[in-house]
Amino acid sequence: MTDRRVISHVLRRLTPGPTATEIDAGVSAGLEATVDRVLAPVPPPALPALGADPLTSARTKEERQEARRQVAEQVADATWWWIGRLAGTGSSAAEKLTFFWHGHWATSVQKVRSAGLMLSQQQIFRRYGTGATGPLVRAMLRDPALIIWLDGQRNTRKAPNENLAREVMELFTLGVGHYTEDDVKAAAKVLTGWQVDRAAGTARLVAARHDPAAVTLLGTTGVFGVDEFADMLVRHPAHVPFLASRVRARYGSAPDLETAGNNVTAMLRALALDASFPADAGNLGKQPIEWVVGAVRQLDVPLDKARKPALAALRALGQVPFRPPSVGGWPAGEAWLTTAAAQARLRSGQALAALAPAAVQSLSETKGERLDALARLLAVDAWTDRTAAVLKPVAAKPQQLLALALATPEYTVH
Repeated sequence: MTDRRVISHVLRRLTPGPTATEIDAGVSAGLEATVDRVLAPVPPPALPALGADPLTSARTKEERQEARRQVAEQVADATWWWIGRLAGTGSSAAEKLTFFWHGHWATSVQKVRSAGLMLSQQQIFRRYGTGATGPLVRAMLRDPALIIWLDGQRNTRKAPNENLAREVMELFTLGVGHYTEDDVKAAAKVLTGWQVDRAAGTARLVAARHDPAAVTLLGTTGVFGVDEFADMLVRHPAHVPFLASRVRARYGSAPDLETAGNNVTAMLRALALDASFPADAGNLGKQPIEWVVGAVRQLDVPLDKARKPALAALRALGQVPFRPPSVGGWPAGEAWLTTAAAQARLRSGQALAALAPAAVQSLSETKGERLDALARLLAVDAWTDRTAAVLKPVAAKPQQLLALALATPEYTVH
């Protein structure tokens, strides 16, 4: 595999859609320098000013109805702000990693009903999601959005609710089979008493609702708080293999990721630099967010014009940010490669290509083989003979060519 193909593969997996210029820069810099650059820390951005949570002050039926309308508007603005971040900082791995954690600690605004709390959860992923997982797990166990999502507010000394405790172990840190039902009951006691102040956007431990009794949890007996529980989880021998399995599902396969420990950035670096990683090219279906953001970036669609078709594409493909289908998050890989999804990509590709005059003009002015220029534009290594046979009849119509190319296997699988 050529250096360009290796760089292209690494950037496609680590970032939300590399441009030809970014791949050129990566080839010039070399693989290791490119990986270091895209994995370099990025300061968390200032969040958009959405205003106060409308639901906290609504009292009458009419006020609640208006508040729900305002919440929907805030959520729509927050969703597009994040997509804009993904597109605008796409040369870095940071926002794709934030999306990885969003799918991992899957929390839906449909139950949380607060754009502000969802954005605050994002900031946790940005601040703590690039290093060792201990601080991240500690912060997430105090996260207001997660507490609301998994019924943590209903978990009290008199009426324990095991939902948060179970999902934290099963879906977020250890995986199935590495805890017992007694561990769930004990963890639920440790997590009792947390209440969310929606107006302040914070969670606090209410002593009167908390059960301070000693418990036996994951083989250790004592009186534990949230931090002690988090530390138990990240020290558990199942945690690193579980985390590595989630990284492989979203980013690709390479052996020995576990040697990086419980640090996702270290895992991604090990993955990208592993000698076997290039052989994994073409084995992972793009998530809809990767497909949409990549298309917007590579076609250079102006963000102010991309909002309607991009959001429509994400709805049609089934991956709207802040709305995972369940606590298990979104599927991975082949689940996105259905006939219905192919039809949705074709329709969405037509809408996006219609907003890409610069890309259309660039292809129109191509002096060499137009399909080669198309592959370069879309960060595709090469077209198969079968795909080329489909594309060639429309090669003289650049806008139609772009739309069709966005739905090809070479573009939808990376």
